Amino acid sequence: MTIPIDYSRITELFCTAHEEGRDFLYEYEVYTLLASSGAETPPKANLIPRGARPSDEELMAIPGDKAVIKIVSPTIVHKTEVRGVRIVEKTPERIRSAVRRMLYEVPENYAAYIERNPDHAPEPYKGLRGETLQAAISRDLKGVLQVQFMPPDSSAFGNELIVGLRRTREFGTVISAGLGGTDTELYAERFRKGQAIVAASTELTDEDAFFELFRKTISYRKLAGLTRGQQRIVTDEQLVECFGSFIRMAKYFSDANPEAPFIIEELEINPFAFTDYLMVPLDGLCRFSVPQPAGNARPVQKIHNLLHPKSIGIVGVSTTRRNFGRIILDNVLNEGFAPEKVTVFRPGAAEGDTIAGARCLSDLAALGLDESGQRVAPENALDLFVVAVGAAQVSDLVDDVIRLGAAKTVMLIPGGMGETEESRERAERIIARIDEEHGKGDGGPVFLGANCMGVVSRPGNYDTWFIPEQKLPKDRSGTYHRAALVSQSGAFMLHRSSQSPELRPAYMISMGNQTDLTLGDMVTYFKDSDAVDVIAVYAEGFNDLDGLAFCRAVREAVIAGKEVVFYKAGRTPEGKSATSGHTASLAGDYMVCESCVRQAGAIIARTFTEFQELFLLAEKLYGKKVNGTRLAAVSGAGFEAVGMADSIHSDDYRMELATYAPATVNAIKEILKTKRLDGLVTVTNPLDINPAADDEAHAEIARLLAEDPGVDAVVISLDPLSPSVHTLDSPDVPEFSMHEAGAITKRIAAVAAKCDKPIIGVVDGGRLFDPMRAEVMSSGVPVFSVCDRAIGSLAIYIEGRLRADILRACSNGCNKR
Repeated sequence: MTIPIDYSRITELFCTAHEEGRDFLYEYEVYTLLASSGAETPPKANLIPRGARPSDEELMAIPGDKAVIKIVSPTIVHKTEVRGVRIVEKTPERIRSAVRRMLYEVPENYAAYIERNPDHAPEPYKGLRGETLQAAISRDLKGVLQVQFMPPDSSAFGNELIVGLRRTREFGTVISAGLGGTDTELYAERFRKGQAIVAASTELTDEDAFFELFRKTISYRKLAGLTRGQQRIVTDEQLVECFGSFIRMAKYFSDANPEAPFIIEELEINPFAFTDYLMVPLDGLCRFSVPQPAGNARPVQKIHNLLHPKSIGIVGVSTTRRNFGRIILDNVLNEGFAPEKVTVFRPGAAEGDTIAGARCLSDLAALGLDESGQRVAPENALDLFVVAVGAAQVSDLVDDVIRLGAAKTVMLIPGGMGETEESRERAERIIARIDEEHGKGDGGPVFLGANCMGVVSRPGNYDTWFIPEQKLPKDRSGTYHRAALVSQSGAFMLHRSSQSPELRPAYMISMGNQTDLTLGDMVTYFKDSDAVDVIAVYAEGFNDLDGLAFCRAVREAVIAGKEVVFYKAGRTPEGKSATSGHTASLAGDYMVCESCVRQAGAIIARTFTEFQELFLLAEKLYGKKVNGTRLAAVSGAGFEAVGMADSIHSDDYRMELATYAPATVNAIKEILKTKRLDGLVTVTNPLDINPAADDEAHAEIARLLAEDPGVDAVVISLDPLSPSVHTLDSPDVPEFSMHEAGAITKRIAAVAAKCDKPIIGVVDGGRLFDPMRAEVMSSGVPVFSVCDRAIGSLAIYIEGRLRADILRACSNGCNKR
């Protein structure tokens, strides 16, 4: 779509305002901006400056029988609340009367509002009261705007539209659209997610993709006449053009455009009303800023050295107690990393000193300097240097590492690096020093942390977690999944590992405060990794614009065929406060974050439990075909069958119960007849196969359902408590032993191995059946303890896979949907 946007004219508006010391446009200037944007023509408007005496001809020049009078002030955003908007008969007398009344009454009304709500006072008015406050407000009034009155086709609920751009700290510019008017915030709060307002990153969308997102809202249904008693008042083409205009302006005046003369901080039209198929802006605001220089690029290619080091150095190892440094050393060596490739740094260490077979050196310079005597020789530099000392010592160590070129990557374990007000100055000083080095030569070392648990790299044969093995037993069987778990919280990752040892990703990385390396950097690395198919991320907050970098990397990973699972903490004001005190994160607007990351192609988890489950499904089902949402559900317990049916719909997902092919129904009936269950079981979906169904019946019915072309996935309860199924870890009791040749654990594994569709098992029983769960899980079949969790998580996973398929198809040249 071609949209004629006059960027030069818009830039002139910003230049004029900037020269006047303003970082915002007045409403009449916003209308000029819209007129230059290629979108709908705004109403005619005339500014009446304070103290001016316009002629009758000037007051009558704007068309219409009525006139809209609006106060113009740099500080009054919500004009209606202070009676700063009036509609009057269009005669010179009525207009003059309204103007004079407004110039006196608005300061009184606004002053009264500020005194009732002092927290809402603009900065210039804080601490002022009474006549002093009124005088300050009056002094700032620029005048009154006379606007053409264009009566809307309808004043019914839902017939006003808000469209806006907002520059976010993490994701750059975001476009949003939805139910407009004075109650926009209420609609967004009260309506189900995605129904009142939708948002997307302008760098990751276009007008067609955003329109498809908007089509799902109540706002679109009202505007398009799709609700009872409603008529269409705007065309789809008008909406698409409007969204396209906003998105193009956002991309031009954004951080992502290195040539941008200004940055749009916020541009909002609230509302657009509709008159005879015209989109009429009734109010607008715009704030802008001057571009700031970007920081230096981080040499993220060195993440490979971090995850696959050939040499490791550690500082902070005690010889007398098991402090964090000593536990880290033990864990590194226990994972099989060669002790001769490990160096421990201890002040006063003598030549030949060792700890657990690792050599000891007194300081970094002892690694061996080059001919200049100023820097460590490149061949002697460490791939990874682990810092496990107190925060007060970190700054000097960072200086030493950089000055000497002693390491390619550095892991900062200690906290006290930005989590509190007192430690922020220290953290800022270190960040500035690291950034300075990134602007030189090869970019210097990259830093992981601070306040992190470090890395478990199974391909790299090392583990820097400071958790004793007695509290977190290690499975060193050598088997692991082609997956990476990246977590801003080390404790979150630790607890997931303890609760779900079956996850076993190849890499587990604790990001901590993101002093240097960021979540976006790590996903950028793994999107190109041949060792990883699945990336799971727990985030508390993003560094400046790293949310956008993260989303771009997620999209590239998904288009490349990988799967990304994502959980964002800090959804509530209380949650945001808690995260900022944890890893020095800056937790932003959750709705924006979720929208952008989902748009990029990630599968979004709503809870910690769901994150574990989605990660498990991604690991186990990667490579299985997902063609749709048609589910076959099976159980030997009636309550489970009902529970499965009740779980296929929610506010966040929707599955459908598959209709079985006649051949499938007949084949199941034959099995039931052979097992003498035909008089007890009716073939339906969900299928209650009765507690008398044995191992073979369960497995064969699962096989038949998976082979049905009308079925996309199968969830089957393995009925652990049934007397007819072998489910116990009891070799001495063959009647119930899962070690028997025909046990369900072996049969369902064989069925799943030959099937290219998802098959999910449910083992709803106590701890007695943990060995059964582990056995089935180890065969590649995901297992859940309750059926509703199995259905819910599978539904979210499948919908995520289907969205990813659309992204891949679009990237290959199909029309955007």
